[in-house]
Amino acid sequence: MRVENEFVVRAPVDAVWAQFLDPRRLASCAPGAELTEVVDDHTWKGTLSVKVGPIAMSFAGTVVIRERDDRAHRAVLKADGRERRGKGSASATVTSQLESVPEGTRVRIETDLSITGAAAQYGRGMIGDVSQRLTSEFARCLEESLGGASPEPSTGRQVKGVRLALWAAGRAVARFVRRLFRPVRD
Repeated sequence: MRVENEFVVRAPVDAVWAQFLDPRRLASCAPGAELTEVVDDHTWKGTLSVKVGPIAMSFAGTVVIRERDDRAHRAVLKADGRERRGKGSASATVTSQLESVPEGTRVRIETDLSITGAAAQYGRGMIGDVSQRLTSEFARCLEESLGGASPEPSTGRQVKGVRLALWAAGRAVARFVRRLFRPVRD
């Protein structure tokens, strides 16, 4: 499944790029993420905990920087993880592209995601909605940390369960209703 997200951070591109390359600072803004080990300058290990409605998942895994282009502000990360208590797994190739814009820095994130286990029961739409919400939280924390404010770290916390599930379910209902009332084309 492919998930695309985009946001603008009110900070210079070089400052945002430096944050993207620092695993400790990056993990502190990723909802539900905890950095457990920096193996080397291209590899780190960590956990990710997410709760959507009654389903709580905690993954342990490794992230590797596959490509890095400092001049173009582009990076490709490969993340692989396994559920800590279940049989599920997740694998993602994440391409981040940063670009200077008048408002600051535009960040585009394209994720090619493969999930098995409990998380796979959610449809593409709901996973996309949850991804969008998590990206919004990440962008807000990133901007706060670059603006000198002390962001509330997400390390070690599960992502908001019931509120996130209700929000995603509401989005799914809205998509369903839009499909029902979409004009029929000849």
